[in-house]
Amino acid sequence: MIIFVCFAFIFCAISCWPVVEDINDNEIETEVGMTRFGKNIFRLPDEESGRNVASWNENSKVNPEELGNYFEGDIRMHERTGKNGLKDETYRWSNGVIPYEISGHFSSSSLDVIKRAMGVYHKYTCIRFVPRTSSHKDYVSITSGNTGCWSSVGRITGRQEVNLQSPACTTKLGTVLHELMHVAGFYHEQNRPERDDYVTVNFHNIKPGHDANFIKADKDKTISYGVPYDYRSVMHYSDHAFSRNGQPTIVPKQPEAAKKMGQREGFSRGDILKLNAMYNCPDSLPEFTTVSSGNGSGGHNGGQDILSALFSLFEE
Repeated sequence: MIIFVCFAFIFCAISCWPVVEDINDNEIETEVGMTRFGKNIFRLPDEESGRNVASWNENSKVNPEELGNYFEGDIRMHERTGKNGLKDETYRWSNGVIPYEISGHFSSSSLDVIKRAMGVYHKYTCIRFVPRTSSHKDYVSITSGNTGCWSSVGRITGRQEVNLQSPACTTKLGTVLHELMHVAGFYHEQNRPERDDYVTVNFHNIKPGHDANFIKADKDKTISYGVPYDYRSVMHYSDHAFSRNGQPTIVPKQPEAAKKMGQREGFSRGDILKLNAMYNCPDSLPEFTTVSSGNGSGGHNGGQDILSALFSLFEE
């Protein structure tokens, strides 16, 4: 009898104990920690987001990437990236090289905006978008499905998509810059840990089910590279993002910053500083920033980007 009991105990210890060899502390923490972000955290591309984006026009109070049902509006999270933070170098693109292919159907004007956005990265950072070849195992595929504007954050290995529903997501240069900055490894500016020192989030004005889009990032998972909170970042939401009643959801504590938030004309100086810091680019920085022309259509005079002003003047 004693022998039987001992054998049963040993058998249970071997066969009944949870198998944990494929689970590490990060994965366990990811599964538990990400539940606070709600049901949209791992949402698949959906046509409702596409319909929302299709209704966008240049007079809208929000940006098209703020109309999606995804995490924070335009981020498609994958289980592997559930714990992704800007500090985690495994999600960086090796040597700042981001292979890409264009697999969507875009008009010539939309393609022009996409290429110009890549050109802005080439001009002001050491990040390089290069056409994908068979030797590139990790790459970005730029699609045009009717599912909104969205991207993953950082390199997630293999093929990863950036969707730019046309024409809304390719109307402004800054919208493409925004999605590609997600690809490079950045989340939204207004979700920085210290954001409450700079803006007030009016949760009572936010659409039901979208409160999680405004959860602040954890200090130990993100890094700002010493760049102060940036109202003018191309990664900042507009003041009416996810509004349920037409009233502002984000109010700057510096009133003069209201006109800067949510701009999609081009990089801010802070955007470029952070990109160059993340990818260890050379210390030399240009003194001008590139923006799209004032018509807001994504077109540009004479086929040239315009240099609007010195950084110091552009951000006043």
